Amino acid sequence: MLNRILKKEPQWTILEVLKWTTEYFSVNGIDSPRLTAEILLSEVLGIERIGLYVRFDQPLSEDERTRFKALVKRRLLREPVAYILGRKDFWKIELDLTPDVLIPRPETEILVERAIEAVDEMMSENRKTPFRAIDMGTGSGAIAISLAHCRPGLLYYASDLSYAALRVAVHNAALNKVKDRISFFASNWFESIARSCSFDMILSNPPYISSAEVTKLAPEILNHEPLMALDGDVDGLRDIFRLIEEAPAFLAPGGFLMMEIGCDQKAAVEQKVEKQPEYAEVSFRKDYGGHHRVAVIKKNDLSH
Repeated sequence: MLNRILKKEPQWTILEVLKWTTEYFSVNGIDSPRLTAEILLSEVLGIERIGLYVRFDQPLSEDERTRFKALVKRRLLREPVAYILGRKDFWKIELDLTPDVLIPRPETEILVERAIEAVDEMMSENRKTPFRAIDMGTGSGAIAISLAHCRPGLLYYASDLSYAALRVAVHNAALNKVKDRISFFASNWFESIARSCSFDMILSNPPYISSAEVTKLAPEILNHEPLMALDGDVDGLRDIFRLIEEAPAFLAPGGFLMMEIGCDQKAAVEQKVEKQPEYAEVSFRKDYGGHHRVAVIKKNDLSH
């Protein structure tokens, strides 16, 4: 049906193709069918989405219809739009993406916002040493690149267990003209970091979905995104707890460990932090849906 419809000439204008594709996506259970159709068609035509609205009567060429049909088929296979396009806007930057890295979510922007606030607070003090921040499990580089973009002049580091993810992150750092501000390296959390290293801020969006819940994720996530970046073991807390346990040895006095967490993990994180005498306090920042999404854990000023 799709092949037959989109090969007809010449009546398949932008408006008609959008109407038909929207209905087709809707019938097949694709989220935001009209928006998705517009995004894919604007990609094929090389114009902004708003440009579609002033060209509704413009017919599509055979080549345009063929390329659009290919993108529609990929979306029908539940491939995320961000992977189809190969890019995603995040915070104030744009990131190129591959299936080797998670698609950055709006929830992670909450972590970036809180980190920038903390950077500004700490930099207002009379510092005698350079400010150092590390993004652990950097993936696409979204967190580290956002900070380096918004607050240049500081020392940033970014690590990931996946070499494929690191290649994407390094590429994105160059894309956003901050490659010279970030040191990238491979590490399984703190394993490759010398004990002599000290950071003012440790940031992470670790895997925090329970293994059972991972199997219930939408096919866009389950079949396309890297599960190692999602699966937090039986209760989703494996990597969160590891970071809480090991971070004090690498945090400067008064430094922060900030993590994105699951919407139901606040109590577990609080209890874990209370058992760690090196920490002074823990607070949480809610996401746009009202869920406690970011844990902000401060190391005691007198800890070593």
